[in-house]
Amino acid sequence: MNDETTQEQAAQAGQAGDRRFDIEKIYLKDVSFETTNTPDVFADKSPWQPDINIAIRTTVKKVTDEHHEVVLSITVTAKRDDSTIYLAEVHQAGVFAITGYTDEELGPILGAYCPSTLFPFARQAIADLVWKGGFPQLLLGPINFDMMYEERKRKTAAARQQAESS
Repeated sequence: MNDETTQEQAAQAGQAGDRRFDIEKIYLKDVSFETTNTPDVFADKSPWQPDINIAIRTTVKKVTDEHHEVVLSITVTAKRDDSTIYLAEVHQAGVFAITGYTDEELGPILGAYCPSTLFPFARQAIADLVWKGGFPQLLLGPINFDMMYEERKRKTAAARQQAESS
């Protein structure tokens, strides 16, 4: 190895050493469960095959220079014949201490990695709400937050480009 390569590797190692990612706190920010047609809905003896709609959203708020709050919001609506059986909504949040990353690197961390970290907690909260509401257990499947982040980034870029060309 030559001196130039060694210095470059040392510089990269120093930059990586200045990076920090810590989970400071994970908490439920908001939770809601509604069943408007109870107890009548339990009298229906037809097979349990509701239409399930799942909406997912993430929001990021900078708390301090190094702390960010990420909120993963999941809303599950179960319907049968245009009648809502239940609506479960969870806002699972976390405060993450993140330093030493470029803005380019920070985007995927806040937009994909942090929501992925919060998802198991939100999935459990949804499952508990639905089960405690008297309904069969609902287990949310895996979600590809990396893909969701990239899609959101593409849509934002396309909208920005369209606004600039108008």
